[in-house]
Amino acid sequence: MQTPCVFCHGISDKRTDPWLLIYSPVPIICIFLCYLGIIWIGPKLMKHKEPMNIKALLIVYNFAMVGLSIYMFHEFFVTSWLANYSFLCQPVDYSPSPLGMRMASVCWWFFFSKVIELSDTVFFILRKKNSQLTFLHVYHHGTMIFNWWAGVKFVAGGQSFFIGLLNTFVHIVMYSYYGLAALGPHMQIYLWWKRYLTSLQLVQFVLMTIHTGYNLFTECDFPDSMNAVVFAYCVSLIILFSNFYYQSYITRKSKKS
Repeated sequence: MQTPCVFCHGISDKRTDPWLLIYSPVPIICIFLCYLGIIWIGPKLMKHKEPMNIKALLIVYNFAMVGLSIYMFHEFFVTSWLANYSFLCQPVDYSPSPLGMRMASVCWWFFFSKVIELSDTVFFILRKKNSQLTFLHVYHHGTMIFNWWAGVKFVAGGQSFFIGLLNTFVHIVMYSYYGLAALGPHMQIYLWWKRYLTSLQLVQFVLMTIHTGYNLFTECDFPDSMNAVVFAYCVSLIILFSNFYYQSYITRKSKKS
């Protein structure tokens, strides 16, 4: 029988409550407000300053994120494989079993990686790349921390593993691109595949939408409320990323022609 609404009854995962930033929404709300504050005041503070040279920091950060993404992908893949997870319907294992805790743990790391990724915005501001501070960028980074806080708080595992598996794979590719780009202009000849990176991001959102949508209309012991939120969120990202793709690669190509 499908669980109707975990949020409605405040059924949290007692295993994850003691973990960093999970017990209460207050810390993550504070982080989000600080994030918005930085976006508002950062460009103003940098207005009359030269862009900061943080090349070394960017190289270390991006390749560290590649390493973290590889670790999370491995954990999502191996744990789901060992636990015989289903791609069609997978309830959350709330038990303290080794595999149940291992999946919950990687879900927490995935959530925390979204907090770390707010640094992407800070780096844009420090380098005066304000054109990168688009609605898509801020919306995606700002909402993911709430989505995955809720995921770890209420459903640390189950269907969520598929999103983590896909997204960590995409982030391995994405942060590899950013890391190579940070090495310097001489790497540009090897970075012709940026357009395909955006396509890969779009494909992941389509797959997530199909995966979540399927479970909205079938009997599966995973909260409908979470599936509905994820489905709506993925649709919004498909729209925003499609617009970005069109503006970046179709419109610009037409103008050049």
